[in-house]
Amino acid sequence: MGKLSDIGTIKQILARHGFSFSKALGQNFLINPTISPKMAELCGAEQENTGVLEIGPGIGVLTCELAKRAPKVVAVELDKRLIPILSETLADFNNAKIINDDIMKVDLKKLLKAEFSGMNVVVCANLPYYITSPVLMRLLEEKLGLAAITVMVQKEVAQRLCAGAESRKTGSISLAVNYYAEPELLFGVKKGSFMPQPKVDSAVVKLNVRKSPPCKVLSEELFFKVIKMAFLQRRKTVINALSGGNAIAMPKTELMEIFERLGILQTKRAENLSIKQFAYLSNELHLRGLE
Repeated sequence: MGKLSDIGTIKQILARHGFSFSKALGQNFLINPTISPKMAELCGAEQENTGVLEIGPGIGVLTCELAKRAPKVVAVELDKRLIPILSETLADFNNAKIINDDIMKVDLKKLLKAEFSGMNVVVCANLPYYITSPVLMRLLEEKLGLAAITVMVQKEVAQRLCAGAESRKTGSISLAVNYYAEPELLFGVKKGSFMPQPKVDSAVVKLNVRKSPPCKVLSEELFFKVIKMAFLQRRKTVINALSGGNAIAMPKTELMEIFERLGILQTKRAENLSIKQFAYLSNELHLRGLE
């Protein structure tokens, strides 16, 4: 079999299995031979006693590179049409296992315990654009004990994931991700690296999962609610965003007093507040009885 990143080889395999791409599943397979080895090297697969969870393996281009380096790879693939293709392309690797399931529905804690008992676990995936945020937040929020999450995502999303305070690219997901992990932009990937070719470029990001959050939060639910409400109306000041439309059940005058007490300028917009300032704000609201 030729190289899996070779467009001719890919077309032969897909034709043999009668496979056609699904737009609904956001399927774009890598044809740039340099990308998968680089991802596999940088994700931490070669570290001692480390297993890899892959999401959406496609025809196994990245899976093969991971299996060359890690003692065990488990790939979760939603599209049942790809299972016989993966059985063929991964036939030489007895350390790679494919699970036909939906990553948003599978019991991740049970899966990791069953497949990687006693091992460190990293995630490595070329994520479909439409499901990037839900997948990342599930992996982080469930506190699975992952060491790192390395993913290829849309370039714009990668920039938001890695954006710090005082950046116009900062969004609610920037702060949510930063609460759980330290994001690192690894490298860009041109749209011509895929078949079919998407409309935008991609980038690979590594989220090094924190052992503990960077700030103390009394109520994570309220903390993330405040962040979400602030960024929903990001052109407004945070005070106006939180007080408008009864977003927070508290008079604007009381919010103004809280900002003054915390030393936060009342003219600040969401993108101008640090994660610690959002923590201070949500903690103060929590102490005043808000949930």
